[in-house]
Amino acid sequence: MSIRTAVWKVGSQPQVLAESELASEKLLEDMIVSAPNLLSEDWLLIGRQVSTSFGGIIDLLAIAPDGGLVVIEIKRNRTPREVVAQALDYASWVHTLNAEEIANIYSKFAPGKNLSNEFQNKFGHDLDADSINESHQIVIVAGSLDDSTERIINYLSDREIAINVLCFQVFSIGSEQLISRAWLHDQLQVQVTSSASVSGPTEPWNGEFYHSFGDSESRSWEDAREFGFICGGGAPWYSRTLKLLSPGDRVWVNIPGSGYVGVGKVIGKMQPAIDFKVQTPNGEQSILEVAKRGSYHSEQINDAERCEYFVPISWLQTVTLQEAIQEIGLFGNQNTICRPSTSKWRSTVERLKLFLPKWNG
Repeated sequence: MSIRTAVWKVGSQPQVLAESELASEKLLEDMIVSAPNLLSEDWLLIGRQVSTSFGGIIDLLAIAPDGGLVVIEIKRNRTPREVVAQALDYASWVHTLNAEEIANIYSKFAPGKNLSNEFQNKFGHDLDADSINESHQIVIVAGSLDDSTERIINYLSDREIAINVLCFQVFSIGSEQLISRAWLHDQLQVQVTSSASVSGPTEPWNGEFYHSFGDSESRSWEDAREFGFICGGGAPWYSRTLKLLSPGDRVWVNIPGSGYVGVGKVIGKMQPAIDFKVQTPNGEQSILEVAKRGSYHSEQINDAERCEYFVPISWLQTVTLQEAIQEIGLFGNQNTICRPSTSKWRSTVERLKLFLPKWNG
């Protein structure tokens, strides 16, 4: 399936725009560095032309909100198949980096800036040195994708390697150029793959979902307990994994920095804040009319990418924030929803069942 786009100029006689080329692929890299959202608003760029220990050079390196690293390779003059092989080689090196080495890479990329501070400014939560680089993704940036390379990417993806391709196309309109982009795979799939195997050896998923609930000015755990929901928003990275949930799924809720606070059953699909309603003594009401302990990104209510999304939950058992369950060795992650395939997650769930004995209803 070739990733190609056509663009027309609007008018009574629509005119298809001619495809063009950038003056150089370095220009595309320069554009991404100056405007990272051209690549993704989900990541913070932390390195450019990063030298590996074996003499290779990574085009761009980024970090995701969960502390996972993203290896970004731009095709340049290499064949797409060569780029895939090189990106895998680079990922094998990136996987070995520790927190200090990652901070040093960023200090070379952005002299005078502190990675922890910039991470907090970008994502709104602290960078946990213990969980940094527990996962990684690979992104190939190319103008086109041949059938052989697509088969290779699909093969790796099917075998739970977090890899994707971002194709850019350039169009001419008069003396100006326009650029469009398209992902080969849904980034939800890649994010889920990346987050599944963090924190230790992998094993078959136990069927239990994990939820990171960011109790803050944006959202309130007491609201969630009272009105029966979990939520996420502010950017696609924080909301799209809510799509993984279906009625009947069981979710264990963790508040990063505080601990586990509840377990519940999903009773409906995710809905944007503008549509989500709950039952109250006064009948059915909009969540934003009754949940007043948090803002829930109400200023973004009409923005489908940045608004808050909600999933209705029937709580089996909850505790207050002050009673949160926090022990050394329990699984933790910043992904709003994930389905971890690690032994650490299985042992965490078994431990939580002792603290929340009503877990099965």
